Amino acid sequence: MDPIGEVVIGLVILVGLAGILIPVLPGLILEVAAVLLWAGLTGGARAWAVAIGAVLVAAIAQVVKFLIPGRRLRTAGIPKATLYVAGALAIVGFFVVPLIGAPIGFVAGTYLAERRRVGHDRAWPSTKASLGAVGLSIGIELAAGLLVAAAWLVAVIWLT
Repeated sequence: MDPIGEVVIGLVILVGLAGILIPVLPGLILEVAAVLLWAGLTGGARAWAVAIGAVLVAAIAQVVKFLIPGRRLRTAGIPKATLYVAGALAIVGFFVVPLIGAPIGFVAGTYLAERRRVGHDRAWPSTKASLGAVGLSIGIELAAGLLVAAAWLVAVIWLT
């Protein structure tokens, strides 16, 4: 692949990393798509090994980012009904406040549902637990995204 094409793929990967932190774009999926495109244009066993590795890392991260934070929320005693309200407000927040509305809506939804269920004093610990879960979920996806980006960069340097 020519250097300009690799720069474009690198920029798409950077946009994907930004999409993980600012949930406007499906960041990790964008990164994997860029690596798959790069492998298809570059060809060779090493390029495809990196692409398959990227797909596996992304798939594992998608599973882990829901399992671990979800378990923490259940351990904190937050019921599924609260999570449904939080999820609904996250979706609304995504459209009302671009860039940061989804996390704000999730946390606000947790607080409002828990306040209605257990009162203000006990709602705040649940809200803090949901903040931690959102942060952990983003951290897991960001770690996977950085691993994909690093593997691609090493492969580009190695293959040239």
